[in-house]
Amino acid sequence: MPSLMDPVRFGALDLPNRIVMAPLTRARATIDHVPTPLMAQYYAQRAGAGLIVSEAIGISHQGLGWPKAAGLWTDRQVAGWTDVTDRVHAAGGRIVAQLWHMGRTVHPDYLDGEAPVSSSATTAPGKAYTNLGKKPYEAARALDEAEIPGVVQQYEVAAANAMAAGFDGVQIHAGNGYLLDQFLRDGTNHRTDAYGGSIENRIRLLHEVVAAVARVVGEDRVSVRISPNGDSQGVNDRDPETLFVAVARRLAELDIAFLDIREPDFDGTFGKADRPALAPAIRTAFGGNVVLNSDYDPTRARDAVSSGAADAIAFGRLFIANPDLPARIAATLPLAAADPAMWYAGEERGYTDYPSAS
Repeated sequence: MPSLMDPVRFGALDLPNRIVMAPLTRARATIDHVPTPLMAQYYAQRAGAGLIVSEAIGISHQGLGWPKAAGLWTDRQVAGWTDVTDRVHAAGGRIVAQLWHMGRTVHPDYLDGEAPVSSSATTAPGKAYTNLGKKPYEAARALDEAEIPGVVQQYEVAAANAMAAGFDGVQIHAGNGYLLDQFLRDGTNHRTDAYGGSIENRIRLLHEVVAAVARVVGEDRVSVRISPNGDSQGVNDRDPETLFVAVARRLAELDIAFLDIREPDFDGTFGKADRPALAPAIRTAFGGNVVLNSDYDPTRARDAVSSGAADAIAFGRLFIANPDLPARIAATLPLAAADPAMWYAGEERGYTDYPSAS
């Protein structure tokens, strides 16, 4: 029966434990989306994770709309990420780049006034983070079918840049209401062409992106993150179980390293009454390595791995305040709490100044 501290192999990656650092947007890059030395320090502090999944990284100018989030489309950005991966590797860690296109959640302020793109002409609810504060989202335009190969190419270029920067692999962000999720779910995908309508068609863009990225980096260095349960930034589906089981089967055909599933929040069990956890059905359909993520504490994480519900657990907020989280879990040491006010603000405060237990 496996434990959290047992090693595991995910594709080409040999992990010394099953504690994954989840992707966490922290807004510590420069205003033009270049990683900073402070970011290299932050990730190196957390190199004890079996695997670090980087914060979401913009694949292109078109796809990134978050202040001081990092990108992977310029030489300066690649150089900044090279410093990060060098520091992580020197500390004995492994790190993959999460590739991100935000779709309709990019505010026009980031696009020189142009409309963001999505599967269909829709508008995200709420407000966007911009360099000038929060502003209401504006209507996206539907990508023309002829533009879609260009979006796939953005992922290919970012994947090649990630490998040039020394990452150990890449993760495709297909959840949380961002572009690929906007194509997957029928609440936002109203298309009538080859990328809309049936589940098979709505999966098409994700399949094309993953296949293209796998050709660049190798399928054994690719993972995908999905968030199948409930509304995510206004993105939802009438039949999520059927959709995401089909997604899992298509990804299994591509033989990727692992599937990362963001579950609903805990209410003492898995999920909530109106959002039952779909991970068991998705895991069965996928058949390969699965990482689960959703407010796990060490006890729930141990139970999930030992029961076979997951091959590893991704921790997010606990890694913010506990840079040595795997060591603390192994020794059953107390866990520190993070300051939410500093998640997206400041420099080293609330970022690199959380101490290790020893």
